[in-house]
Amino acid sequence: MKSQNKSALFQCIIGLTIVFAITGCNDEKNTSTAPTILSVDVVTVKGIILPVTTELPGRISAYRTAEVRPQVGGILLHRYFSEGNDVKAGDSLYQIDPATYQAELEQSKADLAKSLAAAELARLTVKRYTPLKKNHYVSQQDYDSAVATASQADAQVQVSRAAVDTANIKLNYTKVISPISGRAGKSSVTEGALLTTNQQDAMVTVQQLDPIYVDVTQSSDSYLSLKRAISNGEMQSPQQNGEVSLLMDDGSQYSLKGRLEFSDITVDKDTGSITIRALFPNPKYELLPGMYTRAIINEGTLKSAILVPQEGVMRDPKGMATVMIVDGANKLEIRPVNASRAIGSQWLISAGLKEGDKVVVSNLQKIRPGMTVSATERPLHSQAK
Repeated sequence: MKSQNKSALFQCIIGLTIVFAITGCNDEKNTSTAPTILSVDVVTVKGIILPVTTELPGRISAYRTAEVRPQVGGILLHRYFSEGNDVKAGDSLYQIDPATYQAELEQSKADLAKSLAAAELARLTVKRYTPLKKNHYVSQQDYDSAVATASQADAQVQVSRAAVDTANIKLNYTKVISPISGRAGKSSVTEGALLTTNQQDAMVTVQQLDPIYVDVTQSSDSYLSLKRAISNGEMQSPQQNGEVSLLMDDGSQYSLKGRLEFSDITVDKDTGSITIRALFPNPKYELLPGMYTRAIINEGTLKSAILVPQEGVMRDPKGMATVMIVDGANKLEIRPVNASRAIGSQWLISAGLKEGDKVVVSNLQKIRPGMTVSATERPLHSQAK
């Protein structure tokens, strides 16, 4: 009896196992036949008017620089300025011993007086010989000789006057003046130093720091691309002397705006870049020559710029930028694009997209081309943050 009960129980268990197995297979079959449609966020791109700026490295240089050197030699007697202070154009900076040049001037004046006397004597001789020549009391030869002597005396007077002017100039050069207004640097000479005419080492350098130049460099490729975009009508050229902003080394922005002065017409053969010069006011001397900085320059305005959030742009193994597009049938399509530059948290797309394209910006790791998805629109910010 017990054996029959055990057999019935065993048969019941086997029956239930078969039922569960059949049910599981049916559930698995039903699950596999029902494809999962993934939900993704998309943005619909459209062209906007976008001011385009670029950040370029630059170096600060003085507006004007004067390296002061002696024009005459001699012993330095005095220094009249304080190092690091402002000087004005025409201010006396140094005094060279003028004694020898004063004596030279006096000698030149004496030579001039002697020449004037000789010229007067020669003129009187010609005046006296003129009536005598008519009566043949003086020969033609003597008369011609007197005229020639008078001409030579007049020429000597001019030579003597030039010598006086030269001596006077040399005497004035003993007072070394500042040719420009600006800030004087470190003096390389002290009282008692022996100076030589046009020596190689400057006595002091005076620099005008307000306003001040910022020279930035831009690659020739970027420059040519910008020119092509403007010529093709894709970008509107910025106004002449547009505003320029300046970023300091610590990341802060300089409080005053500058303006573009010019772009160089020669490409540096070593770096392949061109120089752009901007002029900035510098009333507090915050900007000093030699400092490195970064300038933000307005390149122009794109008439129909396409921006895509950075999370929607992928890179393939070759580094090429691609995006995933949702077509009209809600199927995914991969498309290569040209992401030319970052504008805040978005990429500026210069090729590969057109207005109305729906770009996927979520679940990019889970989707593949050809999949059917459920797209949810996400607003696209027209301005970069």
